[in-house]
Amino acid sequence: MVPSNNHSRRKPLLGVLAALIVAVVIFSGWMKFHSGGTVTVRAEDVVHQDIANVISTNGKIEPVNNFEAHAPAPATVKRVLVKEGDHVKAGQLLVELDDADARAQEARALALLRGAEADLQAVQSGGTHEEVLTTRSELAKAQTERDEVRRNLAALQRLQQSGGASPAEVQQADERLKKAETTVQLLEAKLNGRFSTSEVAKVQALVDQARAGYAAAQELVKNSNIRSPREGSVYQLPVKPGAYVGSGQLLVQVADLGKVQVRAFVDEPEIGRLAKGQKVEIKWDAIPGRVWEGVVSSIPTVVTVVGTRTVGEITCALENTDRKLLPNVNVNVSIITARHLDALTVSREAVRGAEGKRYVFAIVEGRLEAKEVQTGISSLTRVEVIQGLASGQKIATGSVSAQPLRSGMEVKVVER
Repeated sequence: MVPSNNHSRRKPLLGVLAALIVAVVIFSGWMKFHSGGTVTVRAEDVVHQDIANVISTNGKIEPVNNFEAHAPAPATVKRVLVKEGDHVKAGQLLVELDDADARAQEARALALLRGAEADLQAVQSGGTHEEVLTTRSELAKAQTERDEVRRNLAALQRLQQSGGASPAEVQQADERLKKAETTVQLLEAKLNGRFSTSEVAKVQALVDQARAGYAAAQELVKNSNIRSPREGSVYQLPVKPGAYVGSGQLLVQVADLGKVQVRAFVDEPEIGRLAKGQKVEIKWDAIPGRVWEGVVSSIPTVVTVVGTRTVGEITCALENTDRKLLPNVNVNVSIITARHLDALTVSREAVRGAEGKRYVFAIVEGRLEAKEVQTGISSLTRVEVIQGLASGQKIATGSVSAQPLRSGMEVKVVER
């Protein structure tokens, strides 16, 4: 018996039938779309509300008037007279270091200074005190002898006129006078100009160097006793009595924490929107819901690379009267570059753009109508509409099925 081939013939027919069904479905959808079939859309009303343009970044809290003391030289901490959180007054002693070495250096520097000053006085006055006295004594003696020789010469000159003295005797007396005057001149020069200008300048330089060394030694002794230059709170004190500290090591930090500043970085494309005096809102994750308000106190003067970002640095001043914000904590920073009250706004997703123009789809009698709009500032979720819409007007934000919207499309509204 020959098997029937009806089953084999049915397979191609079923395939053709399935293809026809798919084509019909696709064609029906296409016809529905192009013939204005109803599309379900999300919609909202155009409303009046406050809107702000905000730059968001993060920053770190810093004291405004900060005082920090560092060890002037290697030393041992002798006493710590305060603790973290203490309120201190201007001039109050905070930390004492062992200053025995510093005082020894001060004494040596003072001795060097006194010696250099004595040398300077000696060269300026013609020598040591003993040398000056000897020279002055010799000068007085030479001046007396010169005066005596001068009187003898005058007497011989008178005798020569009357024939009582010969020309040779007068000439000899004249030569003795010249010799006496030369001796006086040499002693006067020795007393007043023994050292050259360059020699005096060299000794003066040694005095200046010794004076600077003594001043540095005095500063070292002074800095071994740390005093607060202003009223404030001790917020960092990393040392304890008996601890050894190296040169430059931090000893204490004091500041008035009632006023602080935030240092933050703003990405390069947003720097042009910054200006001094703009309002700033600060939030700290450690105190949820709390907002501190401040102002931009400085704007970037240079752009730098930080990690993968090209940024500019800003500072923002703010009040911290309850001292809840602590130095060095990380905070969230919102810089309000513009704020309009009671502005006409729509959702960001409702605004579309084409050929340099912006428009929204208004819903008029169940159909979409494209309306060109002029926009103003924008926030993360809203856009200000300056012209083109009226308050209360209903607009489409998008289709439920993600189908592209077009003017004239019949729609069914699903309120947001």
